[in-house]
Amino acid sequence: MNLVRAEVERLSARRFVQLMVVLLVLAFGVTAATTLAGSHKPSAEELSVARAKANEARQGMEVAFQECLARQNETPPRGDTEGYYPRDCSEIDPIRGDRLPIAADFLVGVFSFAEQARPLLYFLIAFLVLFGFLIGASYIGADLNSGGVVNLLLWRPRRLTVLGTKLATLLGAVLVVSLLASVFYLATFWVIGQTAGLAGRFSDDFWSSLAAVHGRGLVLVLLATALGFAIATLGRHTSAALGAVAAYVVVWELGGRLVLEIVDARRPDQLMLSSHIGAWLTGEARFWDPQLCANSRPGVYCEGFYSLTWVPALLVLLMITGGLTAAAFAVFRRRDLI
Repeated sequence: MNLVRAEVERLSARRFVQLMVVLLVLAFGVTAATTLAGSHKPSAEELSVARAKANEARQGMEVAFQECLARQNETPPRGDTEGYYPRDCSEIDPIRGDRLPIAADFLVGVFSFAEQARPLLYFLIAFLVLFGFLIGASYIGADLNSGGVVNLLLWRPRRLTVLGTKLATLLGAVLVVSLLASVFYLATFWVIGQTAGLAGRFSDDFWSSLAAVHGRGLVLVLLATALGFAIATLGRHTSAALGAVAAYVVVWELGGRLVLEIVDARRPDQLMLSSHIGAWLTGEARFWDPQLCANSRPGVYCEGFYSLTWVPALLVLLMITGGLTAAAFAVFRRRDLI
């Protein structure tokens, strides 16, 4: 019997896997139903009022930009000049901004697919990361604890081949489920936008940027799956993976961050795994560091932010996952499984 086919059958037959798939579908259903219940197709009058408000907001941004330029050039600006204006007026230049106000921003109770697709995709990725981690930890953890791996080795007495096949089968199954769930999930909200809301206005790079986020999310899901598998292999139990994550969050993400803030450490966010996850998903994350402006001259504008890009973030995630996976294979090769 083929080892891969045997592992696929074992994985699909596990009740915990079936339960997680049901919970995945249930979570999607609740999210879609909530969105559908809270949205409606806007009337012509609502669209007209929203467009007028969006046009007024764009004009206000342009007025603020011109007043900033006037103050910068020391000429009398028109209108109210008591507001705050940055030293660099390009920061509030409407043309250079990420986006201009649109009618969908002023519609209440109307779902817009173009505006909500990215936040919804982040929610999907978060759920799939949890799904992959739990499936990965339980899949190998239950086999090690129940003696299933020992029985499998009696049939195929090659430890690394068996463990590698388990991991590859697991990653392939999670990837297939994630792809199918993503298509079903986004298609559902696209239909909601068309029938009970707005499709929205799509920019030139809308689909490409959405695909990039989805691709980075799938990589994160696979890394989380391998991480759960590796920790459970090292601890010989599913609870080892859950306990390790809980301990990390409490001891380091919460306690360690507090200690680093007390001792006034430089750039503590760079030492947190959550920061690297956020930087990888979004492409870049910005963090505040008050010490960057400690030596700035009076009257000189200092931003005080530093950036963490996706390249070093990915390297950190790969090193952690790869190191733990390699350790799991090394320990499994020499461990007494009885």
